[in-house]
Amino acid sequence: MSNEASFQDSPWQEFSGHNLGYVMELYEKYLEDPSSVDPEMKEVFDKWGAPSTANAATTVGQADVSFQMPAIHNQLSKIVAAVKYADNIRTYGHLIADINPIRRKEKNTRKLELSEYNLTEADLKQIPASFISPNAPSSLKDGYEAIEHLKEVYTKKLAFEYHHVHELDERNWLQQKIEEGVFYPKLTKERKKALLTRLSEVEGFEKFIHRTFVGQKRFSIEGLEALVPLMDKIISLNVEKGTRTINIGMAHRGRLNVLAHVLEKPYELIFSEFQHAPNKELIPSEGSIGITYGWTGDVKYHLGADRKLKRGNTATTRITLANNPSHLEVVNPVVDGFTRAAQENRNVPGYPEQDMDNCLAIVVHGDAAFPGEGIVQETLNMGRLRGYNTGGSIHIIANNMIGFTTESRDSRSTLYASDVAKGFEVPIVHVNADDPEAVLAAATLAHEYRQNFHKDFIIDLIGYRRFGHNEMDEPMVTNPIMYNMIKNHKTIKEQYAEQLLEEGHVTKEEIKQIDEKIQESLQKAYDKVPKTKDNPDIVMNPPEYINKLPKVQTAVNEKILSNINDELLKWPDNFHVFGRLKRILQRRENVFKEKGKIDWAHAEALAFGSILKDGTPIRLTGQDSQRGTFAQRNLVLHDVKTGEEYIPMHHLSDVNSSFVVYNSPLTEAAVVGFEYGYNVFAPETLVLWEAQFGDFANMAQVYFDQFISSGRAKWGQKSGLVMLLPHGYEGQGPEHSSGRVERFLQSAAENNWIVANLSTAAQYFHILRRQAAILKKDEVKPLVLMTPKSLLRHPLAAADVEELTNGEFRSIIEQKGLGEKAETVERIILCSGKVSIDLEESLKDADNTDWIHILRVEELYPFPKKEITNIISRYPNVKELVWVQEEPKNMGGWSHAVSYLWDIAPEGVDVKYIGRRKRSSPSEGDPTVHRQEQSRIINEALTKNN
Repeated sequence: MSNEASFQDSPWQEFSGHNLGYVMELYEKYLEDPSSVDPEMKEVFDKWGAPSTANAATTVGQADVSFQMPAIHNQLSKIVAAVKYADNIRTYGHLIADINPIRRKEKNTRKLELSEYNLTEADLKQIPASFISPNAPSSLKDGYEAIEHLKEVYTKKLAFEYHHVHELDERNWLQQKIEEGVFYPKLTKERKKALLTRLSEVEGFEKFIHRTFVGQKRFSIEGLEALVPLMDKIISLNVEKGTRTINIGMAHRGRLNVLAHVLEKPYELIFSEFQHAPNKELIPSEGSIGITYGWTGDVKYHLGADRKLKRGNTATTRITLANNPSHLEVVNPVVDGFTRAAQENRNVPGYPEQDMDNCLAIVVHGDAAFPGEGIVQETLNMGRLRGYNTGGSIHIIANNMIGFTTESRDSRSTLYASDVAKGFEVPIVHVNADDPEAVLAAATLAHEYRQNFHKDFIIDLIGYRRFGHNEMDEPMVTNPIMYNMIKNHKTIKEQYAEQLLEEGHVTKEEIKQIDEKIQESLQKAYDKVPKTKDNPDIVMNPPEYINKLPKVQTAVNEKILSNINDELLKWPDNFHVFGRLKRILQRRENVFKEKGKIDWAHAEALAFGSILKDGTPIRLTGQDSQRGTFAQRNLVLHDVKTGEEYIPMHHLSDVNSSFVVYNSPLTEAAVVGFEYGYNVFAPETLVLWEAQFGDFANMAQVYFDQFISSGRAKWGQKSGLVMLLPHGYEGQGPEHSSGRVERFLQSAAENNWIVANLSTAAQYFHILRRQAAILKKDEVKPLVLMTPKSLLRHPLAAADVEELTNGEFRSIIEQKGLGEKAETVERIILCSGKVSIDLEESLKDADNTDWIHILRVEELYPFPKKEITNIISRYPNVKELVWVQEEPKNMGGWSHAVSYLWDIAPEGVDVKYIGRRKRSSPSEGDPTVHRQEQSRIINEALTKNN
């Protein structure tokens, strides 16, 4: 009996497939030490028999087959080696794959050489093909052909990395798809010609700009032209599946080409931006739903666009390219926020209904930025979290193997730019950007994986950059070796045209006609562009409608608030709330009947409940926001026996709007970007982000600077995002005191946002309701709120019921009990936030207060100049306006307010400052020193000068 017959007819046959290699490794261990394997497997191996030292014939199991055990053991060792060989091809094939279009490096093939495994071609031919690759085509005869098939699959121009994916179902699915090869496109002659035409359009557009607008920056796509058909394919596959929204994020490299061909932004609009012509005179093409501009605008390669793509007879798919500043990769979480918002139906009570197939995010990264920018990892980390999951994004690394002038060896410590994604178990394919058909295959695999598993997928599109970082840059200065190779390298369009010529799918004349038609189209578009105006009449002021807020009703009927309060204090009888928390919440029960006081968190809960009843969805996220950093909020209750969650807001009557509060990951930047994106895409939703401490907002500064404060002026992009930043000097040190209000005030201009530092719970209630009421209006703007810590439960910050049922938000609050004798007032103190309560608390110990009046500036921007002027006019003998703050002089509100106070101050009235001196650090670290400084500030403010 031959060895082949012996093995194939034996009980080992039943283990062929994914488990074969594992079982064989166990058998090797069993032979060395039978007790080292699982008892169940030991029983199997014992039953089948062990090698005999006498070389006697042994029956294996119940099979009617006899053979010498040493012989079968030798063959099993060969099969174990062959399976290891196959697995190493799968694992390491990418290392020798032909994925780099310009560099043919010497590659270490040792792991893929037969001799490394003590195997010969003859050995492989005696092993069934299915043992090596269960998913290989049935036409393969034996193990040798299976190995050759695996080499073909794993080492060509499309390479795969998926062994870091721990989910066995996913890994097996990927292996099956890859080895079956069914995702490779079977292109007809017409589709190949269409692909050539697309590549010709991409190349022709860049060449036209290159010779027409000489030396102007465009950050061309050349070297990665396959990016456009890659995105085309992903989009078309999703449109066919009924996806209603596709959101795209990318930096500037290749952006103009994507705008022109994927978003179908008219050529003439793009050309007008190159020559500063009045592009608003041009008419967008059919299917475009808006090219957005603000009033100061942005450079052409940062702009976004929207397009509607027909899906069937009536439906459309909305494709959005997000506006993007030059801060590379920061658009990633913004696009994810867009996508989550598009996936959710918020017209339901409780959690929104999410349809992950309804919207897809495509994010295009740079190869230097992907491992270099931490925001990439922050965003990947959010991918499977319940508050941020979007069912997976398709990531494309537009890999030109260089960052500005820095080559890969100096920009990352990893082999591939994509390696940082392995920690998140994201499958990766590397594809040679000069092979357009392999690129389409990568798109198909990515799409199918995302459809099946709703997780991220990475396509590492490896190409090059034909010119310098921009078109004015000379790369030969810094990268001569690389650019000598690029100079002599044919473009993808030229290579593919040659391939189709060889295949007989096109003629030289047809290729020429394609090029001529494209250039003719580009020239016609250029000829439409109005002539450049030497002295254009450009108005760069914000439109009138954003200069003031509309008047809205924020007071709520007492009966409605009382009912909300009652419902928020109910939970199921069998739900066990933590005893101490239960007692705290139950203190709120009689507040309306007994006209009690309402603290900060209670006012917030009532505001949220009333906003939901008005039909506005709410989304609140932040580190520990469910409970609240200071244990004040407790909007999510936990059963102390089961850990089960109960959210009273989900059980309010007559509410058809969703409410969520999520504890965010320990990051600020990605979460702020996500919430901003969510808010922009779902403008009807009250979206709030809360910092654990206001100081921590530092980590999200790029989003405040580049998106939230300036997005409307640059791109016309509206936002009503609310930022809650705990702020107040409590002696907790430099990183737990200041929300850095000065930074928000420094960026405050053109009514771009509202910056407030409140002192009472009633003010908080009304400003939240005001923000919710204007969300869908043109006047909406972001709201930056300095929220308190010690004031959360302070009796002087608490609200009376009447303040919620009859009041409104006030930008200025006058201190009660002061300023009643107008002729005696000599000092008017202006202050904001917690120090206002410190001053009020100290007034009871002051001997004489007739000479002072205190104004709380609750809204720092827009600064209430008119209201303050009217108040000051009541006091004819005032001698000084004094700004009092707890922050250092170079921080806080002083630098912002002082110019207004100089304008307001009547002639002869001094403008003075009381607070900490200028400092480099926001506060003292020693609590004793802090108390001394706070005491000095309050005493100085309330002490009359001699």
